Amino acid sequence: MTRPHRGTGLAGSSVEPYPHGGLGRHGNLPPGERLRVLLVEDDEGDAFLVGELLAETNSMIDLLVASSLSEARQRVMGVDCVLLDLGLPDAQGLDGLRQVLEMSTGAAVCVLTGRSDEHLGIVAVAEGAQDYLVKGQVDGVLLTRALRYAVERKRADENARRLREVELRQAESARLERGLLPQPLMTTDQVSVHTFYRPGRHAALIGGDFYDVVQTRPDRIDLIVGDVCGHGVDEAALGVELRVAWRALILAGVPDDEVLPALEQVLMSERRLQEIFATVATVRLDLAANSATVRLAGHPPPLLLSGGKVAPVPAKGGRLLGVRPRRPEAFDLEFDSDDWSLLMYTDGLIEGRVGASDDRLDVPGLTDLLADPANRAVPLSELPAWLVGRAEQINGGPLADDVAMLLVTRGDGR
Repeated sequence: MTRPHRGTGLAGSSVEPYPHGGLGRHGNLPPGERLRVLLVEDDEGDAFLVGELLAETNSMIDLLVASSLSEARQRVMGVDCVLLDLGLPDAQGLDGLRQVLEMSTGAAVCVLTGRSDEHLGIVAVAEGAQDYLVKGQVDGVLLTRALRYAVERKRADENARRLREVELRQAESARLERGLLPQPLMTTDQVSVHTFYRPGRHAALIGGDFYDVVQTRPDRIDLIVGDVCGHGVDEAALGVELRVAWRALILAGVPDDEVLPALEQVLMSERRLQEIFATVATVRLDLAANSATVRLAGHPPPLLLSGGKVAPVPAKGGRLLGVRPRRPEAFDLEFDSDDWSLLMYTDGLIEGRVGASDDRLDVPGLTDLLADPANRAVPLSELPAWLVGRAEQINGGPLADDVAMLLVTRGDGR
């Protein structure tokens, strides 16, 4: 490869930047912002001229110099831009550029070429450099402008990349949400079901909480609320698998006592770490008998609202799914009237603190909230959101964990 011309200096009457980069199209860096530029140049005369050109224009640029790529590795930390000669003792041409791009992911890169190697500048931009300059054809003003515009373009590229990542995460979250929070599969008008979900303050992405509602006969409806421990995409994906598996088991007519053990098998085979577990609460409604069967696996109990009273369903909590296999005991609930509501929820709703104390809201506190006469004026469709709002007021801020709820109502539910 031909080396860039030596001894010609950088001073000249014109600039030859990357033609599509448009040096004059950007310029929104704060005027007073000082930039740190690392010049990687083994020719002491050219390095001296770069410093002189920047000094004579009051460029607000602090120049560091490295005479080799190995020295540049030691000095690149914290710089805004690398001005790279494509002919170095320990790296030639695009190989040196690729190494600089790898070591300085947060910095802009401009390359220096000689007149006979100008084609390398165009290739360098295609490889990831922000711009190229031809030695002998740039003065101090245009050099300063080129460096500042290169930094601005790099920052704009980084902002665009981060925006794309956010958009991809949001799209992924939306897909997971459709899997975790499906529309109830029911046709009856004997009961109404209101659903609710809110992610915790740790992230805008959906977590591992899930719910589902499936009607398999005119008088039978199955409901589930569950929570996979953790808050990442992997936990959400596992929640989707559990929710889909549960729906398939219900639609396949698997005997009631076998559903949760089968769900646990799915969890244990699909989880990425052995310590990951899940809690679930299931309810099977028999509308003809006006009764329900409740099963808990490490999950807080549903709350029954009926006759102006609120009380937790006294079902025994079985083991967490994935911790120690044990079939949850079934609890049979007989409703006293045709006007009742059952609230199923994940523990994110009750784990908030009570004011400045270390006490948690917990099931008794949630029961008191629902028993508060103030909630009588809240429409049932708005009751889950109202509960979260009150829990956040008591907590003194947003709840840390995700919250999912199912509110199933027969009659007026009060």
